Amino acid sequence: MNPREIIDEAVKVLRDGGVILYPTDTVWGIGCDATNEKAVAKVFEIKRRSEAKSLVLLACDLDMVARYIREIPSIAIDLVEVNDAPMTIIYPGAQYLAPNAVAEDGSVGIRIPLVPEDEAGTLRGADFTRELVRRLRKPLVSTSANISGEPTPGNFSEISQEIVSAMDYVVPRSVDSGSTGRPSQIIKLGLGGEVQIIRG
Repeated sequence: MNPREIIDEAVKVLRDGGVILYPTDTVWGIGCDATNEKAVAKVFEIKRRSEAKSLVLLACDLDMVARYIREIPSIAIDLVEVNDAPMTIIYPGAQYLAPNAVAEDGSVGIRIPLVPEDEAGTLRGADFTRELVRRLRKPLVSTSANISGEPTPGNFSEISQEIVSAMDYVVPRSVDSGSTGRPSQIIKLGLGGEVQIIRG
């Protein structure tokens, strides 16, 4: 099965409310349609994680981010344009997302997968992930593929069978060529220009 066929299958499962295991630009993640409350609840259930804890979402570009955030702080545009490493930005004022995908203060963390220049035009790693989100046409939940509290797996071979068995679809590990194996940096922004580094 080629990458485009894999994306076709994954998108079908996501649109049906399913949960998938897939490679991101950082680590392998558990994903679902971030606008589907039941699917998001299933992710929390699989991870045995409290819904009080927020989730990271993936978007394919800033235009997608703008559809789900009431007002994007201007500094976010600069950060995305100059960024050269995976970066999750926590935005205030989330909208049109599943309520359980949003933090109690109404904020949400979103990352645009960073595609290295030497991978442009391929469907590997980050580019595969960005194309998956583009085809879904909605933000994609991206939480690490582990039970809450356990170590984050850096690659597919470290993911527990319990997690794999709970999925509705598992992207073939052959696509795992662009994940860094390390989590992204996290920056929280405020509408007044406030910048808080959560994880550097």
